[in-house]
Amino acid sequence: GGQWDVPQLRDLLEAVLPEKTTVDGFDLSLRAGNLGQRDMVLNARRIEGGPEGQDQILLALEDVTDRKRAEASIHDREARLSAILNAVPEAILTIDQKGIIGNFSPGAESLFGYRAEEMIGKNVKMLMPEPEHNKHDGYLRHYVETGEKKIIGNGREMDALRKDGTRMPIRLTVSELDLDGVPHYLGIMHDLTTEKRRQAELQRAQKMEAVGQLTGGLAHDFNNLLTVIIGNLELLEMRSDDPKLLNLVRQALEASNLGAALTGHLLAFSKSQPLAPERVALNKLVKIMLPILERTIGEQIKIETRLADDLVATMADQGQIESAILNLAINARDAMPDGGTMSIETRNVTLDADYAASVVDVKPGDYICLSVTDTGVGIAADIKQRVFEPFFTTKGPGGGSGLGLSMVYGFAKQSGGHIELYSEVGQGTTVNLFLPARADAVAKKPGADLEKISEVGNETILVVEDDANVRRLTVTRLEELKYNVIAASNGSEAMKIFKNRKDIDLVLSDVVMPGGMSGFDVAKEARALRPDVRILLSTGYAKGIEAHREKMGEPAFTVLRKPYGLQELAKALRELLDRKDDSSSGANPPSD
Repeated sequence: GGQWDVPQLRDLLEAVLPEKTTVDGFDLSLRAGNLGQRDMVLNARRIEGGPEGQDQILLALEDVTDRKRAEASIHDREARLSAILNAVPEAILTIDQKGIIGNFSPGAESLFGYRAEEMIGKNVKMLMPEPEHNKHDGYLRHYVETGEKKIIGNGREMDALRKDGTRMPIRLTVSELDLDGVPHYLGIMHDLTTEKRRQAELQRAQKMEAVGQLTGGLAHDFNNLLTVIIGNLELLEMRSDDPKLLNLVRQALEASNLGAALTGHLLAFSKSQPLAPERVALNKLVKIMLPILERTIGEQIKIETRLADDLVATMADQGQIESAILNLAINARDAMPDGGTMSIETRNVTLDADYAASVVDVKPGDYICLSVTDTGVGIAADIKQRVFEPFFTTKGPGGGSGLGLSMVYGFAKQSGGHIELYSEVGQGTTVNLFLPARADAVAKKPGADLEKISEVGNETILVVEDDANVRRLTVTRLEELKYNVIAASNGSEAMKIFKNRKDIDLVLSDVVMPGGMSGFDVAKEARALRPDVRILLSTGYAKGIEAHREKMGEPAFTVLRKPYGLQELAKALRELLDRKDDSSSGANPPSD
């Protein structure tokens, strides 16, 4: 291939071999004529006493240029593949023919809650609930023995099991690959939790829309019939002097007017009612309505109000707001047959993009929120999905038309607002009615842009939340704010962690949780163990907050009302963590 350019080689031999008898595996680069620059590995040996009495040098040069290029290419491919795996949110893992995990991607760590070192060498069925857990090994054996493909190359939807024991819907795609001549399988798992929840919410919204269109059409036609009936009855009333006949006409008129009121409720639900939006000061309206509400719900129910001093105005139909408040109060009354407390609260709320993305038909922006809370029997989970449907009621025959909440729902949606309900059996219910804030009444909050949030930190926060979806969202938000996060699914689990971790600076807990421990109990026990720990409670309820404050003392906790935005969370955390001395801090910031 040409003459070797060997000054570097000569220098090496003159410098090394006089002192050493051998040189092994020495890397050097030589120019080899028309072959250009080549990477070489040199092995040399000095042979004493050659044929003419002179020492000789035996050289062995191996050209490793191509091998190094191949190794560099493989290294580059591995680096690119690793970068892709680190960036992909889906869980990617490999298993052998016995189901043993060989690779576990960062996306898999995030999705399942396990570290890679916990899973490599374990059977993949650890990630599967029953019945797939027990059937998986049989599936693999069947494929190895028969080659019949059921999942491989096809994909399927199924449930998977996280480390914390919660189930999640996933889409699983499996393909075959060959590793060093041994068959393996590559699995890609995509979390369908958000997609399934949004599908369910969309289906409910579509169902409500379809029912609304039907009821709106029926109500419109029925209104026309009632107009004719009422008009003719009024004419009969004017032309008759017969007392018996007049009595019959008036009973028919009364029933017709009740029918007209019923069609009005149906039009409200179907978002077809005529509205007359005007500027409304909600606090003033609530105060005016209090005497009416007190007469309506009776003496055995106490009414409490917490009205925000800085509440902005809204643009809505004042008559419909009054009707909505009355309907919510009646529902609260009926949920407390043995008496109790009804709370009416107002506050300014910003629904951010995170919240709007998780709920169908809600736009991010500024709202005012009217909350009506009762201390009654609560609503079961399966019933909560249906409470806004027309004619659905849990009050039994003669207990109600089932149109009260439907009307409030339709009014909220037609006004560009939103309605949500928090309830647990035995814990009472809170209904939140959101109405858009007047644009000219909302001052632009400095730093409201999420990208400009400066309230971040590096403290350690213990999150206590029984809802797996909310827990994951909260952890993600806190990590975005640079905090160290530990998560627990209930109060007892949280207290076990708290007792073993002395580095926890703040506990962020939901208030209403199953398992016997509420957020108030978590706060009380945590403060008893470490009086300096900060407590932030999050809740959709208004119930019980003030009573627990009185029992535990003012500095015991701060409350963040759901739904809250990332900006509100960041601000609340920093206000608590930067507080110098809880015992001298005075009253907590208001929960609204």
